[in-house]
Amino acid sequence: MRLLSRHTLLYTEMVTTGALLHGDTARFLRYEDVEHPLALQVGGSDPDALAQCARLAQAWGYDEVNLNVGCPSDRVQNNLIGACLMGHPALVADCVKAMRDAVSIPVTVKHRIGIDGRDSYAQLQDFIGQVSEAGCDSFTVHARIAILAGLSPKENREIPPLRYDVAAQLVADFPALEFILNGGIKTLADCEGHLRTFAGVMLGREAYQNPYLLADVDSTLFGSARAKPTRTDVLMALRPYIERHLEEGGAAHHVTRHILGLAQGFAGARRFRQVLSVDIHKAADPLVVFDQAVEILQGR
Repeated sequence: MRLLSRHTLLYTEMVTTGALLHGDTARFLRYEDVEHPLALQVGGSDPDALAQCARLAQAWGYDEVNLNVGCPSDRVQNNLIGACLMGHPALVADCVKAMRDAVSIPVTVKHRIGIDGRDSYAQLQDFIGQVSEAGCDSFTVHARIAILAGLSPKENREIPPLRYDVAAQLVADFPALEFILNGGIKTLADCEGHLRTFAGVMLGREAYQNPYLLADVDSTLFGSARAKPTRTDVLMALRPYIERHLEEGGAAHHVTRHILGLAQGFAGARRFRQVLSVDIHKAADPLVVFDQAVEILQGR
């Protein structure tokens, strides 16, 4: 992603406090220096544990630490993580205050506009009010409610209707705060439109499924004069990273499975995805197969 855009703020996957504090901390926190600006997203509900994780984020050089109050999966609900925390605004406020007191880097919150049983605008205002008073001044709003009973995480990204109007009302009602819009944004034209109202936009699923969209972000949204990288440029710049990963005992598909979306909508795209998702598993030398995939792109 950083090879596609030099200016976009990148986020890690959500990592739970337990994984960071009791698991392989380095596995979750290590990154390449070129990835800045970079935010660590954490999931948890214990203020002390979150404060410890915020300190880790700062010590490892992250530019921001983000508390996830939007994930609707059953697994995280059972541990009082994610969207279910929208029903506990005072606890979220305590978490944010603990994190803010622990570090000097920004502490931000990603959330939904509500959850089943707590989906009125007044309740959303109360959530934002309590959390902002605790020291958070930047909120990333997934403009859907989360249905915690009966919908899968995938369904929760698709079935509850998008309510950009509700997110926009937050901008009007809390002018001193920063609101970044998330949910259903698929094109840079969409981004430009939403940036007339919001301080920023977050692309999640679309950035993963169609990453080459980011190749136009720097020029379109940041005014950069940098030449647009081709897919081939990106893959060749990624090759040394894969080579190092292999030397450290990793497998090529750890990386290549995440770049399949680079090939969409042109002749050879299906073959490219097959080479990097199937053929590379069988190869004695995965880099040879990787080079074959690059050749399929033919300078695109």
